[in-house]
Amino acid sequence: MYKHSIAIVAAFGLLVVLAAPLAAHHGWGGQAQEETTLTGTLAAPVSLSGPHATMKIKTADGQVWDITMAPPARTASAGLKEGIIPMGAPVTVRGHRNTTRGKFEMKTEVVQWNNRTFPVYGDRH
Repeated sequence: MYKHSIAIVAAFGLLVVLAAPLAAHHGWGGQAQEETTLTGTLAAPVSLSGPHATMKIKTADGQVWDITMAPPARTASAGLKEGIIPMGAPVTVRGHRNTTRGKFEMKTEVVQWNNRTFPVYGDRH
């Protein structure tokens, strides 16, 4: 009985450890409640690799922001694909910035470029 209980506790502990990164990854925890709009120039191209699409924009004050978008398939289905926005092009993003002071990252709902709108998280409104 004792060995059986240890095995159950160990299995549960392993499950919690493995599930924690998934719980932390999904959702909008760590992002501000208020919506923010940033405008800048594309400093690193749209990437559809990894769990979320990403890009970087440089704002007028020289700060480079990490822009996190929806998962790659969802971002691409919104029309935003790798190579579509040229480096240095003006871009506007709308979303929720990270709440950690000094962390210049935004989880983005909408990307605008060249009179086009890409609703990467269009269902959030």
